[in-house]
Amino acid sequence: MSRYEFPERFLWGAATSAYQVEGSPLADGAGPSNWHRFCRQPGRILNGDTGDTACDHYRRFREDVALMKALGLSAYRFSIAWSRIFPEGKGRINWRGIAHYQALVETLLEHGIRPMATLHHWDLPAALEDLGGWANRDSAGWFADYAHTVIRALGNEIDLWATLNEPWVIMDAGYVSGVHPPGHRSLKDAPWVTHNLLRAHALAVQAFRADGRGQIGLVVNLEPKYALTDSRDDRAAAERAHAYMNRQYLDPVLHGAYPDELAEISALHWPSFESEDLRVIQEPIDYLGINYYTRAVVRHDPSGGPLEVTAVPQRGVEHTEMGWEVYPQGLKDVLAWVKARYGDIPLYITENGAAFADPEGENGRIDDTRRIAYYRSHLRALHEAIAQGVDVRGYFAWSLLDNFEWTYGYARRFGLVQVDPLTQRRIPKASAGFYAEVAQTNGAVLDRDY
Repeated sequence: MSRYEFPERFLWGAATSAYQVEGSPLADGAGPSNWHRFCRQPGRILNGDTGDTACDHYRRFREDVALMKALGLSAYRFSIAWSRIFPEGKGRINWRGIAHYQALVETLLEHGIRPMATLHHWDLPAALEDLGGWANRDSAGWFADYAHTVIRALGNEIDLWATLNEPWVIMDAGYVSGVHPPGHRSLKDAPWVTHNLLRAHALAVQAFRADGRGQIGLVVNLEPKYALTDSRDDRAAAERAHAYMNRQYLDPVLHGAYPDELAEISALHWPSFESEDLRVIQEPIDYLGINYYTRAVVRHDPSGGPLEVTAVPQRGVEHTEMGWEVYPQGLKDVLAWVKARYGDIPLYITENGAAFADPEGENGRIDDTRRIAYYRSHLRALHEAIAQGVDVRGYFAWSLLDNFEWTYGYARRFGLVQVDPLTQRRIPKASAGFYAEVAQTNGAVLDRDY
């Protein structure tokens, strides 16, 4: 028996998101999203790229599902574009948008692939952003209505749901650093955006309890923070960074309160929220989805923004093209931390992967050996965490396809499958072959080097 064999019925999947792969953003009656509009603002996206075509997954999903089947995947995590269902964000339902996702789900099930649907992966209807977006308290109600509609339409076929993907990124990149829509650069709205996102999440869980079946959870990006030195200042800096990024969205859901450190960061002006809101936010979830890519080594720095924290790049170690350190131990560490702090909640690794350049070998073969090494090391770390008692039930590689990588346009490639942006030809990379072996052997192939 392989020392890396995973538990029975472990899900082996790949993940995408709507705006990153679908293309055809206004097809069949859809309305524009905030990303559709943001991409048209000069200087926002590298090379002026947009998601107008992306991977053409909206029209080619049957071909892509066949690819998943060939890889031996047992699950596919995708997101639903809110503005395809409600072109104005609320009110009128676009049934052609629902029909598209019904067709996708039926195709997945026909191929024996379990769908995991994410209700929101950053692409807010532009009409709602014009009303204040996530800074508007009404946004939670808008999201609940959308969730009710989608779950009623698809809930008989989908039994694995996620409410929000990486709400921390929506808040920090959209409202603090301004690199994502709506492009705001202010701490003023940050606490309210966080609070409204969590209220929206909870109301969507309530919608699921009323109309769905199976399991529903929240997906967060976790990045463990390590103090540069053992000094009191550096350790306190790591705790502030940890509270801001990793605990901000988990403590309220699972413990009923925001981290105390957030109120201590004076520039945030963290308010006192109503106890009834915090009670609602604690609506029980069935699992937690964790997206893991890297770690951060940090030190105290009075000039390091409102947190007074600066990340210190590590030298002499491998980094991806995103500038992220390759650190598989961080995955094991963060899983152990989640178990210790929040108990035995079931977990899924809903994203994990790496952006590397794709060197071509003989006969057009894409020998992405660095990506293979990344997956191997992280899957071994994951197996070690499971062996130590962490309840992880599935793993989703990011990403199935090279896609629109947000502000980097098409200049960063995470895919197991290369997509030619001109011809849309799909070419599985060597990493796809490796991951197929992992899935088909339930991890046993990790015993050997590839």
